[in-house]
Amino acid sequence: MTNHKNKTNFSALLYAVLLFSFSACSVNKAKLDNSLKRYFDSSKVEGCFTMINNSDGQVTVYNMNLDTSRFSPASTFQIVNSLIALETGIVSDENMLIKWDGIVREDSSCNKDMNITQAFQSNCVPFYQEVARRMGKDTLQRWVDSLSYGNKNITGSVDSFWLNNNLTISPDEQLGLLKRLYFDQLPFRKSVQQSVRDMMIKEDNTAYKLSYQTGLAHDRLHHSIGWLIGWIEENRHVYFFVTMIQSSDPAIDMEKKRIDITKGILKQYGFFEGKK
Repeated sequence: MTNHKNKTNFSALLYAVLLFSFSACSVNKAKLDNSLKRYFDSSKVEGCFTMINNSDGQVTVYNMNLDTSRFSPASTFQIVNSLIALETGIVSDENMLIKWDGIVREDSSCNKDMNITQAFQSNCVPFYQEVARRMGKDTLQRWVDSLSYGNKNITGSVDSFWLNNNLTISPDEQLGLLKRLYFDQLPFRKSVQQSVRDMMIKEDNTAYKLSYQTGLAHDRLHHSIGWLIGWIEENRHVYFFVTMIQSSDPAIDMEKKRIDITKGILKQYGFFEGKK
């Protein structure tokens, strides 16, 4: 019995090591595209963009320094939060409602009972904070460790570590996570990974399918950080991408900037026409 347990523990450890090996995409052979600078300059932000063409493995990067630097994941962590919640049964399925706590918030979309799909698509932070409290720190730490997610630091409050710069992750690491999610290579049931992929769909038509999640946070210098991470599919080809922008302007419309920059870059690369 003890021998079997040791073998099981060793297998789990080996699996975690292998996951770490593939947790990020290789930037050693990346193609640098400085032509993308104009999208960030015109929006008066700093930032980076990285993409991998799954067909040939080609990685394209603008601003390698930021691409390999770690930042708070903000609501992009809802991808992992959702996977863990559904896998563990804390959220039984996509239709399970979590009661509104009655606190009236500025984001009115959160002021109601919600299921996880609604919360994901509206980036409802209080919903995911409640889910995190129900899961507990031990459970979250085990999964964050097994995924080798960023710096794996979830110290502090269990319902805010992905928002307060304790947990951080690089755009390159985000890209690796997305690819593993798309191909059911994460240590969750395939049905759970499919559910989260379905939550991420934003546009689906005859020319392309665009899936992503966004995040908004502040770094330790109080600069705004905006994420947009996902993939685009055309003609059964998939391309994974991550956009990260930052600004010291407190009045910046980060939500609009990150989508405008991302769609501008994708359009430059010939997407949205069904010809890729």
